[in-house]
Amino acid sequence: MEAIWILLLLFVLIMLTGVYAAVRTIRAAKRGIDRTVHQARRTVEDTRLRARQLAQPGAVGELAQLQLSLRGSMRATSQALQAAAPQDRSLSESLGLFRRLSAHAKDLEADLKRLEQEPDKSRIAALLPDLRQRTERITHSADSLRWAVQERTTRMAHDDLDSLGREIEMEAGALRHWTAAEPDEPGADAGAAWPEPGAGSSRTAPGAGARTSPEAGARSGPGAGAWPAPEAGQRPEPPQPSLGARPPTEPPAWQKPWQKSPRPENTA
Repeated sequence: MEAIWILLLLFVLIMLTGVYAAVRTIRAAKRGIDRTVHQARRTVEDTRLRARQLAQPGAVGELAQLQLSLRGSMRATSQALQAAAPQDRSLSESLGLFRRLSAHAKDLEADLKRLEQEPDKSRIAALLPDLRQRTERITHSADSLRWAVQERTTRMAHDDLDSLGREIEMEAGALRHWTAAEPDEPGADAGAAWPEPGAGSSRTAPGAGARTSPEAGARSGPGAGAWPAPEAGQRPEPPQPSLGARPPTEPPAWQKPWQKSPRPENTA
């Protein structure tokens, strides 16, 4: 029994979902049809006004021109606001102002349409200056609002692009971090500190004449070639002859007189 109730409940839910989806689809189709019909009607009216403007010069043609100017300005401003409103929440007040301006534009368009059926041309000519002034004020307000929205959108795009460019430059610098951390070449300092072989005596290492070690000063002083003094309790060792030293000419004290080497005779 419970399974039957569950199946019945599922069937009811499926039916309700289908009905809801069908209603939404019908409404969307109706909105699309209404939009298409409205655009077609507007295109037909614009074509009729352009034809009247060209075919009937004078007051009637000027009425048609005023209607075309009013429609074009209001339509362009509406499209600009609708395109920028989802991206910029601060345009809510601008949308409210445009709705109020649209009400005045509709009243003016209704007056212009009524004058189209007026048979008295003189009355049309008398009312035409006031209608022209109202049209200019409404179109000027609509154009100002549209231009401000366009400039704001362009400015925001430039600011966003500048910010994006700075972030990309920072990221590029971070990706090239190895260029700032590369060590110097190993032979660069050595080549700068010591002169090359065969160079003149004027090229010396930096700081060679300014800094002198204590050991070098001690060796360059008097007695630099002498042996160091022996410590206490040790016998001094005899000095070793150097490689370039000359042998002594006088015989030592322990050598006997008859052991002296004979003097060479004079060959002269």
